[in-house]
Amino acid sequence: MKMKETGFDNSKVWGMKFSPFYPFTFIPHYLFTFLLFALSGCVEEFEADLPADDADLLVVEGTIRSESVNSFTLSHAQPLNADFTPRIVLGAIVTVRGSDGSECWARETDGTYSCQMGALNPDVAYYLHIETDGEVYESEPQKPLRTEQIAEVCGVQNTPESNIDVLVTTAAPFEPDRTNYYLWTYDETWEVHSDYKTDIYLNPETLVPVFSPYHVSIFPDRGWIDDTSSDIMVGSSTNYEAQHIQRLKLYSIDRRDERILHRYSGLLHQRAVTKAEYEYELARRQAGAEMGGLFSPQPSSLPTNIRCLTSRKHVIGFVGCSMNTTDYRFFLNAADYTIYRPAQEDMRLWLENPTDSECRKLLDRGMYPCVWEDKRMEMGKLRTAWAHISQLDVRFKYSECYVEKPAFW
Repeated sequence: MKMKETGFDNSKVWGMKFSPFYPFTFIPHYLFTFLLFALSGCVEEFEADLPADDADLLVVEGTIRSESVNSFTLSHAQPLNADFTPRIVLGAIVTVRGSDGSECWARETDGTYSCQMGALNPDVAYYLHIETDGEVYESEPQKPLRTEQIAEVCGVQNTPESNIDVLVTTAAPFEPDRTNYYLWTYDETWEVHSDYKTDIYLNPETLVPVFSPYHVSIFPDRGWIDDTSSDIMVGSSTNYEAQHIQRLKLYSIDRRDERILHRYSGLLHQRAVTKAEYEYELARRQAGAEMGGLFSPQPSSLPTNIRCLTSRKHVIGFVGCSMNTTDYRFFLNAADYTIYRPAQEDMRLWLENPTDSECRKLLDRGMYPCVWEDKRMEMGKLRTAWAHISQLDVRFKYSECYVEKPAFW
């Protein structure tokens, strides 16, 4: 992967799932590296006698945030051949502390430690304090960083055959005389449709069709699906004029992807980070991408701002401190791009001049008319098409969708 002086090619800032950090694969001479959980079967197992201190690394995830619920996950790094579920840390004492003597205690729920933080003081340095298994760990004290607003997010398709790139432009930086570093995550919502729609109600007794007013579908034919992406994306302002990031590519959507068939919305979250946290995210990304290469970095050598105060045990993770996170909602409309829509075979049942008996049988089979073109008064024919409710009601096609229109849509 192409690297720049800033540590990563801004034109190829691709997100990937970083959490959780387990498992690891062990290789000779005590070298071991990150391995993505979903791809763990691609690496051959290797038995190695590793020092106990390196075989059970504490993994810490979370960020100290102002005026929000702060959640921290504690777990232990596990070998690739470990035959059990992720080993979370239970019963730890976790607090967020400030250089002014303030302290906020976290409650545990299944290995996640959460506490409600009030407004952080920009002049106070905050850190995470952990006590577990007879050891004490602390993150480096850090004053909370302010985050600029997001000026614009847009989708760009460079050619009719290319994917849609999502580009971000930040607001002018608070400090234009130094390099600024950012981390982005995002939530998504996209519109989905049923295969067909119908505005026809056929009375089963009289077999007289009734059309709904204004041709409104009698079944929900449109819905929405929400998702929270696991991608974490980072970028720096090094190569931008006045340290102002403009039109930085964050991720892409395949033009064949169902998310972009109709309308897509993303809610982008932006957080300013330190250079150290930026470099940690890059190193974590590189370690995951290399998946156990012989010259991959050892997990214990990855940058971290957490240390063990009671022994020489290594720790994996980075605890940032943020005054705020800024959000920006954007929309991508299919009509604005060249979307690939494969040809779909018509799966409706077509009948011309169906008898009353045939119509009743179709109704008994759970089918509904979705086309009713009656030209018999003009010496023509009755032309009909029938479909199952699974083809007409979007909730049958997408079990995870909902049909109440989002307030922001």
